[in-house]
Amino acid sequence: MKAGIYLGKEQIELRELPIPEVGDEDVLVENIYSSICGTDVSVYFHGPGTGHKVTVGGEFGHETVSRIVKVGKNVTDFTVGERVYPYPRFATGDTKRAGTIGGFSEYILIPNAKRNHWLYSVDERISDRLASLIEPFTVGCRAARRGMIPDGKNKYISGQNAVIFGSGTIGIAAAVAFQYFGMKKVMVCDYSDFRLNLAKELGVAICNPQKEDFAVKSKEYFGTAPSLNGQTANIDCWLDAGAENILDDFMQLGKIESRFVSVAVNNKPRNIDLLYMTYAQQSIIGSGGYMPEDVRDVQNIMTCGKWNLENIITHEFPLPELAQAIRTASDVVRAGNVVIRMADAKEY
Repeated sequence: MKAGIYLGKEQIELRELPIPEVGDEDVLVENIYSSICGTDVSVYFHGPGTGHKVTVGGEFGHETVSRIVKVGKNVTDFTVGERVYPYPRFATGDTKRAGTIGGFSEYILIPNAKRNHWLYSVDERISDRLASLIEPFTVGCRAARRGMIPDGKNKYISGQNAVIFGSGTIGIAAAVAFQYFGMKKVMVCDYSDFRLNLAKELGVAICNPQKEDFAVKSKEYFGTAPSLNGQTANIDCWLDAGAENILDDFMQLGKIESRFVSVAVNNKPRNIDLLYMTYAQQSIIGSGGYMPEDVRDVQNIMTCGKWNLENIITHEFPLPELAQAIRTASDVVRAGNVVIRMADAKEY
């Protein structure tokens, strides 16, 4: 099989590796489409340790949709030909490899496969290309869920307002999920007009803080509410999906009882004025990964017909052009989501 191998900063090689042997409890899947994650871009341009734990000399990639091509003799949960989404944390049996399961390889071995844990079935109404975005969409969905307030009846309080900073795939996914969960008004902020326009097509307001005064525009769109510093935008939830210094802005501009959700990979130490937060009754919430309910809701979102989500995929490349695809994905001025075509449709 062909496999994308990470060799360090700006170094990728396509190698021929043996197709994994399938044990009695295992499943072998062939990847159909794989999406490029922001952490793939980061580790490509900045070297090891800057994204997921991508091992030099190892396979990588984790946003993929696959088809089962072989099952072990004791496997009864899955059938050959079934289309599935491999959950990166458990797919390879090694939770440390969540970002490096081999999404840019033609095949992945799923040891001791279990349905709705290692592998999830993919609704037939979702195209192969869009299905490769289930993984990042579940991350965005979980972040939006963390920013909602439960109503005690397995739903969420509707009619609130949210702003997302970052219009990559996860930011856009969070914006769509906020609408799905019942947020009244949603705004996406970014410096890339190209990506902002992709978000706008999905029914949200947009703001480019490099060109517009966010404090002014957000008040105009959301209305006003009290903060410890006076009247501010009536934003209930701020969500950081990949922007610097947004926590500082939240502390200064967040209204009383507002909350901040961090889904971006922020590893820099931050200073927080806990006394200010106490008096403002604000909350800071972390969101990492996702749960089975997020996979369910993302597939509902992708099949409900309300949003044309495939439009955020702006480029497609074959596997031999993986390096060019990653470079393209880094171009926020001209590219949205970038996918790799791993395999053509086959009959099984």
